[in-house]
Amino acid sequence: MNEKKDERKGEGLRSAEGGRRPTGADLSGAPVKRWSAQRKREVVLRLLRGESLDAVSRELGIELYRLQEWRERALTGMEEALTDRPGDPREAELAQARQVIGDLHMEVELLKKSQPVVPGRKRWKR
Repeated sequence: MNEKKDERKGEGLRSAEGGRRPTGADLSGAPVKRWSAQRKREVVLRLLRGESLDAVSRELGIELYRLQEWRERALTGMEEALTDRPGDPREAELAQARQVIGDLHMEVELLKKSQPVVPGRKRWKR
């Protein structure tokens, strides 16, 4: 019995690479599947074409909630892309505020230059 335990200990150390998991592996040692945007898009298109959520989930081994999340995010993105307003309304407000700041800055500079310099009086500098 002690020999079997010693053998398992030795194998465990070799396979565990010093007790640490290799990058890209889950606890079972299987490689972690990473889903690129293109692969997610293909899955979402399958769902939008009418394939059953359960069937796609079983086939690909992806949780239902994750597929639903991908589908909702895709639909939200499509809706935003199809709106009539091409920009964010806050961007327009920001551009207008920058314009006002620029105008005020120019006005201040012109006022500084238009004031006569009094001899003996120091102007403050920035």
